[in-house]
Amino acid sequence: MIQTLSASTLRFGAPWVLLGLALLPAWWVWRRQRRPSAITFSRVAALAAGPHTGRSVPRVLFLLRNAALACLIIALARPRSGAHAESITSEGINIVLAVDLSSSMLALDFQPDNRLEVAKATMKRFIGSRTADRIGVVAFAGEALTQVPLTLDYPVVNAAVDNLQAGQLEDGTAIGTAIATAANRLRVAPGPSRVMILLTDGVNNRGAIDPRTAARAAAVFGIKIYTIGIGSEGVAPVPVGRGLFGLRYENREVRIDEPLLSDIARVTHGRYFRARDADALRQIYEQIDQLERVPIRTRSYVRYLELFRWPLACALGALILELGLFAWRGPLT
Repeated sequence: MIQTLSASTLRFGAPWVLLGLALLPAWWVWRRQRRPSAITFSRVAALAAGPHTGRSVPRVLFLLRNAALACLIIALARPRSGAHAESITSEGINIVLAVDLSSSMLALDFQPDNRLEVAKATMKRFIGSRTADRIGVVAFAGEALTQVPLTLDYPVVNAAVDNLQAGQLEDGTAIGTAIATAANRLRVAPGPSRVMILLTDGVNNRGAIDPRTAARAAAVFGIKIYTIGIGSEGVAPVPVGRGLFGLRYENREVRIDEPLLSDIARVTHGRYFRARDADALRQIYEQIDQLERVPIRTRSYVRYLELFRWPLACALGALILELGLFAWRGPLT
């Protein structure tokens, strides 16, 4: 769940009470018309204070009384500060990224980086576009290993992707084992949506589990598999061993079992993609990102802070001043 909060706004709980502010001048005009025109003084001291004092004191009393009434009306209208909040909820999708770490992933046909580095950068961009999805990482070569179980902790997932290196596992390409390992994580995941994105650059040549059999088993658990074959056409410089100055490369034919990857995707109602360069791989992950989205449900509400105490305090202050002035100068009408 994601919560957003907008800026506070001033509102009134009973705005119709503010009509009293418009009626207030009319009431004073009506009251003045009913009063006698003669001015009387209740005390000789008020008359002795001079003509200016006699005129100014009633004006101050008039202003204080009007201010008290106006503030009281505003307080009765219940001013309050409201912050609009939006609660965004989504069940999210369970996604496992299965990544080939065989030595051929170090091929230099995705210049300036090798296949694996380009794949890692693209996966991290994909992870950054998700907000409410559980993501896990499975690495495979001649065997398969869960690097990160399904989690919402995206920094941990990104760190695991950064740490993926060819040579961590026994060399080879065990696609069936990779599917079985990732499916084992997804089958118990909460929620109805389970997705596996399997990226490889080779042909299944290791492992005791047949990839098509593993795909059919995954389909039983409602797991959708998107398969990606990564590698250029023709030949590519592939590491064949180590020399005095690091890895030795030779141009080897690029072999990807596209029929197998297509069958895996078809059986699980996914799709097969071929990435022949870095741009194509980025676009593939963007397509998958758009295909695997769930509707987001929102609920809006407003948090209020009652502010009637401030105008009420002003009304009481004006009333106290009026009563004090009245007591000091005496009743003036």
